[in-house]
Amino acid sequence: MAMNKKVADVQEALKGVENNMTFMLGGFGLCGIPEKAIEELVRIGISGVICISNNAGVDDFGLGLLLQNHQIKKMISSYVGENDEFERQMLSGELEVDLIPQGSLAERCRAGGAGIPAFFTPAGYGTEVGEGKEVRDFNGKPHILESSLTADFAFVKAWKGDTAGNLIYKATARNFNPVMAMAGKITVAEVEELVPAGELDPNHIHTPGIFVQRIFQGTNYEKRIEQRTVRQKA
Repeated sequence: MAMNKKVADVQEALKGVENNMTFMLGGFGLCGIPEKAIEELVRIGISGVICISNNAGVDDFGLGLLLQNHQIKKMISSYVGENDEFERQMLSGELEVDLIPQGSLAERCRAGGAGIPAFFTPAGYGTEVGEGKEVRDFNGKPHILESSLTADFAFVKAWKGDTAGNLIYKATARNFNPVMAMAGKITVAEVEELVPAGELDPNHIHTPGIFVQRIFQGTNYEKRIEQRTVRQKA
């Protein structure tokens, strides 16, 4: 019989969250971000946290809400562009930032989930990213040593999940959510639809339930678009 990992709500899902922890937050831009977990982190006033995320939302949504409240002390990410407050805090020195090539960030999370402590990659060699890192040549090409990433909590968002924690993502939400789900000591999944164990087609599951400790169904997702572009009427 499958283990039931369903919790009643986001408050129960975030039990054990404390100041100064490291969090992973899945999604790409505003697509597939754990909206409800972020809202709860804002509500409880958590502080001094390190956030590992591809980017930091926009000024008034997603991780931008935590940045507004100065709840984040360090961002480990690959993109700043859509968030003016993120840029301001980084340039002023209020926020510590590690900018990482996007592929390296994804692989560092995946490696952390797979139990691989480090790996060599050519990405970033000869730039500030590679400063102070070990270099080796493979097939005549220099590579730098990158360490894996893990987190106290990983917060992920899926389209559909079951009570055993198996997850299915939709489209761009598959960026970062699957690898981060692997790398959290405690992985909290929020889903749009939660079904009983056994109802999901095993061939369609992206994250096996073994990586998920808690799952709940969220409601009223905004699913904002960062840059809304529409065609002019003819």
